[in-house]
Amino acid sequence: MWDSPRLVNLVAMVIATIALLAFAAGSAAWASRRPMFALKLICVEPMAIGSVAATGFRHVNGSTIRQAQSPSVLASAAGNFFTVNLEAVRRAFETVAWVRRAQVRREWPDRLVVTIEEQQVLGAWDDGRFVNTFGELFTANSAEAEEDDKALPELAGPEGSERDVASRYLDFKSWFAKLSLVPDQVTLSQRYAWSVHFDNGTDSGLMVDLGRERDGNTVPERVVRMINAWPDLTSRWPKPTLIDLRYPNGFALRAEGLRLAEENKPAARPAVANARTGKPVTAAKTRPNQNETKAKR
Repeated sequence: MWDSPRLVNLVAMVIATIALLAFAAGSAAWASRRPMFALKLICVEPMAIGSVAATGFRHVNGSTIRQAQSPSVLASAAGNFFTVNLEAVRRAFETVAWVRRAQVRREWPDRLVVTIEEQQVLGAWDDGRFVNTFGELFTANSAEAEEDDKALPELAGPEGSERDVASRYLDFKSWFAKLSLVPDQVTLSQRYAWSVHFDNGTDSGLMVDLGRERDGNTVPERVVRMINAWPDLTSRWPKPTLIDLRYPNGFALRAEGLRLAEENKPAARPAVANARTGKPVTAAKTRPNQNETKAKR
C-alpha cells in the first residue's frame, strides 16, 4: 500500500475528512452550550382552530401560564435553544388545566413559542368532570367553567358514551330551537335510552322521553312528531311536564291542569248511616222512619 501514492493520498484524505468532521461536531457542541444560546423566554399564544382566527384565551390566564412555567415544566425545558426537548415541553403544557393541545417551536435566538388550543366546555358530566366540544372529558375548576354565570347543561351516559351524548346534545339543541326550548339535561341511560329535560317555567320542567335508538332515524322522527304536535298541544295545555315519545304512533302527556276523565266526574254523594243498624246506605235507598211519617199525618 505504501508503494502506491494514490492509495496513500486517498487514505490521508479520508483521515483528514474524519478529523475535520469530528472537529466541526465538537465545535458545534461547544458553541451550542454557550450562555448566548440559553433559553430566556417561553411565549404562550392561542391556537387558531380551522378557519377561526385565534382571538385570545377565555380560561387560560396569567395564573395558568405561571402554572405552566412551574419548575416541573421548566425542568422539561432543560437545555438551550438547540438541545431543548420540545416533546417533553409539549407534554408538560398539556397537563395544565384548560389546555387541550399544545404545539412547541423554537424562535431564534433564545425563546420557545407554545401555541395552545384551549378547552371549549360543552357541558358538565355526571361524575364532576366536564365535556368539551369534541366529546372528551376533562377536569377543571367548576367556577371557571360557568359561562357568563349561566349553568352548564348536565350530560350523562354510560362509560365511553361521551362523544355520542355530546353529539346528541348539539342535535337536540338545534332541533328544539324551533320550539324555543333549550335542553338543560341530556341523559343516555344504561339501557341506551335517551331523555331530554327543559326548563319551561314549571316547577319540575319538561321531561321528554325518546327511548332507545333502533337506527339513525328513530330519535329524529320522534322529535319531528313532537314538533308537529306542539302548537295544538300547548294551545290546550300550555305547561306540559312530561312527553313520552316511545309509542309508535303517538305519545303520552302529563301537564299542569290535565286530569284523567275519571277525575273530572262529579264526586259521589256521601253515604248515609242507618240509625238503627249503623250500616251505611245510599241516600237513594234510605227509607223514612215510620214513626216520623205517622206524626206528620
